[in-house]
Amino acid sequence: MTAPDAGPDVRAPRPVTERRLHPVTPFRRAWAPVAVIVGWAAHDPDQAQAQLTRLTTTTLLVALAVFVPAACLYGFLTWWYTHFSVTDTELRIRTGLLFRRTAHIRLERIQAVDVTRPLLARVAGVAKLRLDVVGTDKKDELAFLGEGEARRLRAELLARAAGFAPETAHEVGEAPSRQLLRVPARDLAVSLLLTGATWGALAVALVVPPVLWLATHSVWTVLATGVPLLGAAGARSVGRFAGEYDWTLGESPDGLRIDHGLLDRAHETVPPGRVQTVRIVQPLLWRRRDWVRVELDVAGSSGSVLVPVAPRELADAVVARVLPGVTVPAATAMTTAAARPPRRAGRCVPVWWRGYGLAVTDAVFAARHGLLRRTVALVPHAKVQSVRLTQGPWQRLWRVADVHVDTGAGKSVTARLRDAREAAELLRGQAERSRTGRRDARPDRWMA
Repeated sequence: MTAPDAGPDVRAPRPVTERRLHPVTPFRRAWAPVAVIVGWAAHDPDQAQAQLTRLTTTTLLVALAVFVPAACLYGFLTWWYTHFSVTDTELRIRTGLLFRRTAHIRLERIQAVDVTRPLLARVAGVAKLRLDVVGTDKKDELAFLGEGEARRLRAELLARAAGFAPETAHEVGEAPSRQLLRVPARDLAVSLLLTGATWGALAVALVVPPVLWLATHSVWTVLATGVPLLGAAGARSVGRFAGEYDWTLGESPDGLRIDHGLLDRAHETVPPGRVQTVRIVQPLLWRRRDWVRVELDVAGSSGSVLVPVAPRELADAVVARVLPGVTVPAATAMTTAAARPPRRAGRCVPVWWRGYGLAVTDAVFAARHGLLRRTVALVPHAKVQSVRLTQGPWQRLWRVADVHVDTGAGKSVTARLRDAREAAELLRGQAERSRTGRRDARPDRWMA
């Protein structure tokens, strides 16, 4: 008698264990009802004040005796009904007290996992895990986890996104990191003082409220206008300093790691291969020190900061790590007669046309704009999604046109006011460079 043939080797799926967030989370969730009341009071302060004056001391105490336990119960229930689990293919997050919601996040679609620690969270020893997923604008998050658990879960998710097997991903651990630069606090403070937007916001906040008082003699109008203006001025100065304090950039197999923050610490990752555009920004007052700011757009998001302030030479070295094989065009090369638009472009945009420039290398499409605040945008040819040529009636009269390069981050980089014949050749040439660039591009996987 012969034994029956064994079937295919099918491995049993790993058991899925659902986990809850840190026990401190209910205290954070309990503030939601309080935030609703505060929002209503801020939206209609007159009605809120009228309702408050009607309350007696006894009524107020009874309301607090009911409201505080209700808010605590709400926080506890939302925490109790929130679970997350990691399967062989996805991260599942189940939330909802009355209306259930389950988020299925495919592990191979995860492009960044950030750990943030607000001030109170640092005191409590917890952290927030934020996930940047391809194809979604809003980041899913797990708030809060223990600091150790957050680091372990982040390492496991990155390992799984890199292609490690489920049974070994949790053993990989955090990849080592090598520091590339660290922004001194003094340089950061001086750079903010040399930024025109900082002084402009402060001037508006100090000038507008007195003018409104002279015009209206209304305290509420002055407060409703002055407080937001002061908040905006503070965000551009003190808030930005606190957010970008101790900015440290490191390199690891899973991408460039960014740590920053004075009160709220953030640990972010720039995934390799996902950068769509790099912008090198230099305000007018930074030129004497040859400082620049490096910003970038990543697929699925835009407007991230890579380096808040650094010498140009060091910033160029960082850009070379983000875009391997790319050499940043020299500042002088972007201001030559060949890089600038033709002189007749001044009939379309007087004076400011001199701030436009273009450089196309074997690796990137680079466009420059700005006279006072210079910005050079670099787009790798492999990241170009489409190329467009636009030409208005006035531009047709003076035989100039704009060439737009669209990226996967939903943004465009434009070569302004180029000669019409040059623009047509640039359109055809860029389409070919993009096609060959995508064919020869490196993989986007982590640790590849």
